[in-house]
Amino acid sequence: MFGRARIEYKTPDQVRTMRRAGLVVADIHAALREVAAPGRTTAELDAVAAEVLQRAGARSNFLGYHGFPANVCISVNEEIVHGIPGERVLAAGDLVSFDCGAVVDGWHSDAAFSTVVGEGGGGDAAASEALSAVTEEAMWAAIAALATGDRLNVVGDAVETVVEAAAREGRGEFAVVTEYVGHGIGSAMHQAPDVLNYRTREKGPKLRPGMCLAVEPMLTAGSPENTVLEDDWTVVTTDGSRAAHWEHSVALVDGGVWVLSSPDGGAAKLAEHGVTVAPLD
Repeated sequence: MFGRARIEYKTPDQVRTMRRAGLVVADIHAALREVAAPGRTTAELDAVAAEVLQRAGARSNFLGYHGFPANVCISVNEEIVHGIPGERVLAAGDLVSFDCGAVVDGWHSDAAFSTVVGEGGGGDAAASEALSAVTEEAMWAAIAALATGDRLNVVGDAVETVVEAAAREGRGEFAVVTEYVGHGIGSAMHQAPDVLNYRTREKGPKLRPGMCLAVEPMLTAGSPENTVLEDDWTVVTTDGSRAAHWEHSVALVDGGVWVLSSPDGGAAKLAEHGVTVAPLD
């Protein structure tokens, strides 16, 4: 639990290298947004990610990780996370989550986004858009909380506050997946500390410059209960409800935060929360 595993604090130079990895991930996201469409298979989209990595001289931190067989995780509709790209053909209105990573000179970045592909899809598509929007909002609120908070538990507080507000405002009743959480990131993809997406009495470690964290809420439109498929990777909702997943890698630096996997460092979205990103000196 909190405090037992050693946290790796990065130097400014190491953070700058992680920024390079983060920009590769941002390029993967941009390429996937461009080509994700009805009729495409998830394997074809994985190949697009591989091309971006190759052009950048980077490598996937997912490929081969505990035997994972692809460059990125692609999860569709009821799949929450860790979906394996393959022959599944996307249809209009599908809610697709792309979880992508890159390694540059030994330093990692990790980020995810969800999107509804194509036109149409009826009510499922509209509900999925709302689910994805609230999940993204929860992520940015959590990152903003890191800029101003004292302890790591501000992340879970922020995520649940956004979910509760969405319900009050009639934007949807969504549930937080608690079994899968964010994490430290740096010279390895997964490090201490765990970054919980839900409230806890544990305050967690003190926030300090040099911490790098992957903030990644996952929400469902139904029950958050889930199971792992026979492929030993793909996590799905047990009730078949749809899920969304948003993530960024974030560096805590002197004066605030820098979102390593966002092209603008998170400036535009954090400004909506009254937060100014701190420069990478």
